[in-house]
Amino acid sequence: MSARSVELPDGRRLAVHEGGDPTGRIVVYHHGTPSDGSLYRPWIEDAKRRGIRLVGYDRPGYGGSTRRPGRRVVDAVRDVEAIVEALGGGPYATWGVSGGAPHALACAAASADGLVAAASLAAPAPYGAEGLDWLDGMGDANVAEFGASLEGESKLRPLLDRVPGGIARRGARAHAGRDVVGALRGRLCGRLGRAGRVPPRDDQRRSRAERRRVARRRSRLRRRPGFELGELPTPTLLLQGQQDLMVPPAHFRWLEGRLPSVEARFADNEGHLTLIERVIPAVHEWLLRFF
Repeated sequence: MSARSVELPDGRRLAVHEGGDPTGRIVVYHHGTPSDGSLYRPWIEDAKRRGIRLVGYDRPGYGGSTRRPGRRVVDAVRDVEAIVEALGGGPYATWGVSGGAPHALACAAASADGLVAAASLAAPAPYGAEGLDWLDGMGDANVAEFGASLEGESKLRPLLDRVPGGIARRGARAHAGRDVVGALRGRLCGRLGRAGRVPPRDDQRRSRAERRRVARRRSRLRRRPGFELGELPTPTLLLQGQQDLMVPPAHFRWLEGRLPSVEARFADNEGHLTLIERVIPAVHEWLLRFF
């Protein structure tokens, strides 16, 4: 995986990560929350086999990217277009997972010419969405964290300081998969919790200080989307796991009902992390149909 920095017209810089086939079709990845745009090794290997130039980027305020106060979800569209232009331009596809999934939907709704397809995995519905109990079905840890975020940074930051630090300490030890699952148990589906399996991530060896820095920049729950749901001009895949305790299936059903043109797929046996681990090859295959 290689890294570069892309300077935007307004002077901000975005940290960009690349893997796969450097001459292949561009596919842009929107990371979850909190995280950054680093790429899993299995995704890179799959992208290389399929002739995909897989590109992740740190959203503003995450990792190595400049903050953008007041940022809306839809503002990711122009950032992604600037990244693609810096890489040489041409047609591209995009996909996002969890907190990154609404950004992929924003691209599907508001991108100019160039975007051929988008995929949204485990997307949360907008906070306060009418007809949806937003927290219902979430794991206890998620409910506690989101509740703290609504009370403001002074309540949220101490909670985030504890959780990522514990995960980093456990993840740094060899064969620490079960310890990491223990730290996340309030957020995982039962099957994954019992199996003690987490996806292999290239950045699991990051220092505790770096993980805390990324986590402190968590998006606000009330982040304004800035785009309307409805008919999307871009072919879009919506995918969700039945066993997800981080983004419950009710969010998928709510979005499905308001995005009539999407192709919706429901994975009965997948949770939040197993969805990320297992379905990306199928997502890549689906996106390549539209180039």
